[in-house]
Amino acid sequence: MASSNPHKLNAGDLKEMARQIRRDIIKMLMISQSGHSGGPLGLAEIFSCLYCRILNYDPKNPTWPGRDYFFLSAGHLAPVWYAALARGGFFPVKELSTLRQINTRLQGHPAPGYTHGLPGIEIASGSLGQGMSIAVGTALGLRMDKKPNHVFVLHGDGELDEGQVWEGIMTAGHYSLDNLTAIVDRNFCQIDNRTDKVMELEPLADKWRAFRWNVLECDGHDVEDFLGAVDKAKNFKGKPTVIIAKTFMGNGVSFMQDDYRWHGVPPSIEQGKQALSELAPTKFGDFNRFEWEALQAMGAQDE
Repeated sequence: MASSNPHKLNAGDLKEMARQIRRDIIKMLMISQSGHSGGPLGLAEIFSCLYCRILNYDPKNPTWPGRDYFFLSAGHLAPVWYAALARGGFFPVKELSTLRQINTRLQGHPAPGYTHGLPGIEIASGSLGQGMSIAVGTALGLRMDKKPNHVFVLHGDGELDEGQVWEGIMTAGHYSLDNLTAIVDRNFCQIDNRTDKVMELEPLADKWRAFRWNVLECDGHDVEDFLGAVDKAKNFKGKPTVIIAKTFMGNGVSFMQDDYRWHGVPPSIEQGKQALSELAPTKFGDFNRFEWEALQAMGAQDE
């Protein structure tokens, strides 16, 4: 079935969209004064590519049978996903201003649209480590039904400390699920410290290979490099593929970059203003007047 993705941006526009997604994240967190900064900012290019180039989807029909499946296993990274979904047309961009507010659909961890959540989200996520198991089951079901849909799952590297992830990885390799692509956000940071201080993961690529996966590595901030890796993954036969994407937590904001202490901390108003001054406005446009007034009421000024 042909793609219904309304966005097929070129590389230059994907980079600009990534910057816009970063601006969206900063403004969402400034308004909510709650949520995660570092990881979402580091994934802007990856989500720009996924929702503006790679995934097959129809934002007006989120359960379209021809869609690709995307699972965010590390649910606390929700701000970047919400921004990408809004930019992809699943819900109005202005709704981003309601992050973590009372009665919002933009909860701290994602929830599917058929409950109290957002369209485009397949499962609720909270406890870490569960996404791979769900992705494996989905990929197996699609293969049994002889459907061409592709399944993507994204994990944080700190999340790989969870044993359930490796049970799913082993299962995917055993069943040769070549309709499954995993993405690891390899930023070497987790909530308590650098990943090598908490639980050494290396040799990470060799571990995935030992579980019968095809392993690719790329620069997660280089859209061409990431797009090339995804193209190779979707065309590789006989094994599932993992893309280990090297990123920096807080990328794009000087005082957050590569600092694990920004894992779960929102910027203050002053810090947000500085971040926005470093992230030039884009042609895609910020929150509309009503949402920006909410920021101004808190003492922010448009940059």
